[in-house]
Amino acid sequence: MGIRLLGPVELRHGTGADDGTDSAVPVGSAQRRAVLALLALELGRTVAVGQLLELLWAERPPTRAKAALQGHVATLRRLLDGSGLAITTSAPGYRLTGHPEAVDALHAEALAARAAATDDDTTAAALLERALRLWRGAALADLPATPLAAALAARLDDTRTELLTAWTRCLLRLGRGHAAVPALEQSVRADGLREPTAALLVRCLHQSGRGADAVRVHRQATARLDEELGVGPGPELRAALAELTEAGEALTDGAPTIRHFPSAPDGFVGREAEERWLDHHGRAEQGGGGLAVVVGPAGVGKSATVLRWAHRAAAGFPDGRLFADLRGFDPAGPADPAQILGRFLRSLGLPEQAVPEGLAARADLFRALTRRRRLLVVLDNVRTAAEATELLPAGPACVTVLTSRNTLEELVVTDGAALLHIDALPASDAHRLLEHRLTAERVAAEPAAAARLIELCDRLPLALQITADRLAARPGWELASLVDELADERTRLTALRTDGGAVSVRTALSRTYPHLPGPARRLLALLTVHPGTTTDVSAAAALLAADAETARHALGSLAAHHLLTEPAPGRYGRHDLVRLYGAELFDGLPAERRDTAFQRLADYELAAGGHAVQRTNPHYRPYRPPGPGPQALPRLSDVRATLDWCRAEEPVLRALVTAAAERADHERAWRLAEVTAILYYGADRVVDRLSCLRAGLHAARLDGGREGLAAMEAATACALGTVGYVAEALPLAARAVDRTTPEDGDRHIHALSVLSSMTALSGDPAEADRISRAALALVRSSGLRQHAATILSNAAAIKLSLGDPAAALAHARETHTLLPHRPTANAAIWAVVSEALAHQSLGDRDRAELAWHDALHRCRSTGNVRLHALAHRQFAEFLTVGGRSAEAATHHHAAAELYTAHGDAPRAEHLDRQLVEPARRTATR
Repeated sequence: MGIRLLGPVELRHGTGADDGTDSAVPVGSAQRRAVLALLALELGRTVAVGQLLELLWAERPPTRAKAALQGHVATLRRLLDGSGLAITTSAPGYRLTGHPEAVDALHAEALAARAAATDDDTTAAALLERALRLWRGAALADLPATPLAAALAARLDDTRTELLTAWTRCLLRLGRGHAAVPALEQSVRADGLREPTAALLVRCLHQSGRGADAVRVHRQATARLDEELGVGPGPELRAALAELTEAGEALTDGAPTIRHFPSAPDGFVGREAEERWLDHHGRAEQGGGGLAVVVGPAGVGKSATVLRWAHRAAAGFPDGRLFADLRGFDPAGPADPAQILGRFLRSLGLPEQAVPEGLAARADLFRALTRRRRLLVVLDNVRTAAEATELLPAGPACVTVLTSRNTLEELVVTDGAALLHIDALPASDAHRLLEHRLTAERVAAEPAAAARLIELCDRLPLALQITADRLAARPGWELASLVDELADERTRLTALRTDGGAVSVRTALSRTYPHLPGPARRLLALLTVHPGTTTDVSAAAALLAADAETARHALGSLAAHHLLTEPAPGRYGRHDLVRLYGAELFDGLPAERRDTAFQRLADYELAAGGHAVQRTNPHYRPYRPPGPGPQALPRLSDVRATLDWCRAEEPVLRALVTAAAERADHERAWRLAEVTAILYYGADRVVDRLSCLRAGLHAARLDGGREGLAAMEAATACALGTVGYVAEALPLAARAVDRTTPEDGDRHIHALSVLSSMTALSGDPAEADRISRAALALVRSSGLRQHAATILSNAAAIKLSLGDPAAALAHARETHTLLPHRPTANAAIWAVVSEALAHQSLGDRDRAELAWHDALHRCRSTGNVRLHALAHRQFAEFLTVGGRSAEAATHHHAAAELYTAHGDAPRAEHLDRQLVEPARRTATR
């Protein structure tokens, strides 16, 4: 005996299956059939009395409802007796037991489970088709009209739809979608709002070769969803439409023409190399699936470059071109990607009612519709990669070009995009731009003024166009008249705007500013106090009063938005127009914050300079400014890295000395000059060293303190002697000695050391030796070692000039004991030079040659140009005396090149002869 629920409820002799061998058993009233149906659906589970009463009478059961229910159960028990099905009492109700296949609804579920468990579509389709055939109409068709009965029938209808869906998918995979069309059409007529069923009908019709019918069904389903629910098509209908589009089915009366594209820019000049790059990377067969990103600062001409190329390359994209300005940096806010996609979809021929709601739905459909097209998509003014991701076509034959002020490196990493950085125009192209706007004759009439205009505009196309247009509107003006206006840094940004003010360089920069993170915005202003052409992470951290990581992110953000450049790893620079914009921001800060920014930077440079000196002299004791020190210092791995940092930072230190003096911050000025002077020697900037020290000496005099005066007099005397002004140096060194006493410790020792060196340079080695011995005695008695290595290496040279090579060798070797881990410190290298000369004098040429090789190796390791030149020249003379003239010539040539690199070859060589000539004569006697 079986129970049929998938149609009118019936109890039948036999299995209740679909083999036609059974016969109906009269059950009785609709209420009794309802009791049987619910118990059958819950086969093996207890059904509560209350649930049965709800099924029969909803919320209004009669007084004797339970008695009536008991009567229905008793009758059903008699009908089922001996059938394998039985009703038992089980608190709090009744339970039907038996084999699940005796109930057609449960049999259908079992067939569906077997279909789901197999990977064979043919087997699964057959099982699902058997399950669907169990339906004989609307399930539970003749039960009482109660809400629970309706819910049970709806549940079975959903099961039927799921089976129909699964069966159809199997048939589609087997290429037999046509077999499902009648059942799907019946289902869609019964409920046209079931979107998955409608989508499957579209796909089956399409697979059956009925493309026009498939398009019609899709339109009808889309229209009904819009009219009755107010929604657009979901993902399955969109995917079905994409299949139609990819197969070339006509969705409109005619093929769409996609020409939503701005006109080519007028008067475009240059960028030939960039267009060649776009020719190469703007092809779908290139890596990244035809995705190119063009980035650069505001006003550099990114959009114009891409648009001109896009018009020239149009023939390569027969399916058309799409353009969207994402307004990523617009004060009014960015464009809505969903609206852009809606326009794109309509451009691709989609009717208005077929465009879905929501960004994700539109993006899915856009990707589907572009999968087999050859399109060019230009997305202009993109701020972030996330804004553009949903707008990228999916077709391998499509090309997308993005422009941005941001680097959009995420697209390079995640999507394999090709990245092109566009910077200022080459000078020749900038000149051509002026000629195009002003005529070649007018530019040729004032070549110097034209070159100066190009320089003042930073070779930025926007600035050059504004300048040229202003001059073009005033044919009576000379180019030089605008040069004078732009040369004033206070008004340059104001001058670089159109007469109406609608377009300006300031506006272009200000549109980027709000999108920067907070630390980057602050740093853009604070960099105004930094006088160098480049800066690094440590200096930025000092300006922000933050750690290195915060500063690194701030610099990276400014560089990513092309407000800074990175000409070398870890060094960041600014174009003049950006610097002036930052200065305007800085001027808007309270005076106290401006002063604090300068003090932080100056104190950082003091600390960084002291840190650099310690890399070459571990006994150096740097000055510590009051207050908390900087959170980050430069990483200086060795002496060469230290000298490289000094060369890069030297203009900053020198400018800060001047700036501090101008602010009447005299102590900071002389202290900066002092630490800078120590660094200058290895950095080979002897002239700049003297200029810096003269400014520091002037500041020390204004400051009036004895310590500052002694420090600057000694340092200035040393610099004067280095450039040959020994007569001027001697009295300064003597005053430094007179201003200090042994109680002043290192200050007095340094003054004695400088006076000893200047005395030796003046030609009085005996007096120099006396002063040197006094300095050494003070070092030994006090235990102070800051200047000990320098004094010892100088003493070694003095002993050589006095004809005492043994004493010179002893001093040189003692120098090395003070610098065991600093073999490339200046004092250590000078000591090796003295060792070489001492061995020569003692007749040990083998050891002398080893020492010269050691000196040359150490010089190469540090990059100290002057010491390197001196070692080459002295080794060449050593080789000449030994009869090895060919080798000597090589070293003479190397010395000449290095002296030239030093910047003042005759003077530098003359000074070095003064330093070592007496010792050399002694060594060669």
